[in-house]
Amino acid sequence: MAGKNSADFATPLRRVLIALLVLVLIGLFLFWRIDSPRAERMRANFVDRFVPSFEWALTPVTKVSRMIAGFQSYARIYEQNQELRRELQKMSAWKEAAVQLEQENAKLLAQNKVRIDPKLTSVTGVVMTDSGTAFRQSVLLNVGARDGIVDGWATMDGIGLVGRIAGVGERTSRVMLLTDPSSRTPVNIQPSGQRAFLTGDNTELPLLDFLESPENVRAGDRVVSSGDGGVFPPGLLVGQVAEGSDGRLRVRMAADYGQLEFLRVLRTHPAEVLQDTGALIPPLAPDFIGPVLPMAGAAPVQNDSAAAELAPPPVPVPGTTERGGQEND
Repeated sequence: MAGKNSADFATPLRRVLIALLVLVLIGLFLFWRIDSPRAERMRANFVDRFVPSFEWALTPVTKVSRMIAGFQSYARIYEQNQELRRELQKMSAWKEAAVQLEQENAKLLAQNKVRIDPKLTSVTGVVMTDSGTAFRQSVLLNVGARDGIVDGWATMDGIGLVGRIAGVGERTSRVMLLTDPSSRTPVNIQPSGQRAFLTGDNTELPLLDFLESPENVRAGDRVVSSGDGGVFPPGLLVGQVAEGSDGRLRVRMAADYGQLEFLRVLRTHPAEVLQDTGALIPPLAPDFIGPVLPMAGAAPVQNDSAAAELAPPPVPVPGTTERGGQEND
């Protein structure tokens, strides 16, 4: 019962205190809003009297406000950091694009600096795709018959020989690389002058076959196309001689087969075929003794009657008649 009476007594007292507090606050608000010199002096005196003594209470509030300002500053720094990261990623992409353009420009400039026969003109094509397999090494160019490409023409990158055209379409053409297993390229090894065949074996170092004197060939010797067979123009750089892990002589290619982006297709004109041998074979002397050589353009002998007509007349022998009988006394 005592506990219940104390609870009943505390409730009205709490309500009275709250009402008094509300009235004091309302009065303080109204007093603070009064616009008069006397009220202003009283407010100043109140602030001077009580506010300095509450600095210890305001210290946590000040520190909390500073912490909040610091967190806000960290948030702004974080946002700036993220923005800088995004800009750095964009700059990295632009840098990569610039590096690729620089590499392409360097390759094109290298192609322009390649010294080839002045009679040979060229068409530059872009490598569209690498269609090489385990049994075939070839790439596809974006130039074809409409660009004047002919099957069999040689192709180079900025430094050395790459292969030859082995299939022409209207807008594309296929290049069979020198490393293709079916590729056989006549080459000349300098300075020894040895001639050999560069045989592709689907590796980065093709073989050198059919060397007459392998002992005269050293690692590092220059390998160029010989022009034999009319497949490639003579003098095109192929690479350098290297010794393989199997002990056989191979060629380290001058062309960068790992990064074929642009290829230069050489317009190879066929060699002139001699039709008239008169400029090479001098005319026969009048007192020439021996078989008569056929003249250029002369028709071959078809039968015995034609041969009899072309044969010189028989020389008569003394003591015989024209009919072949002996003369009578």
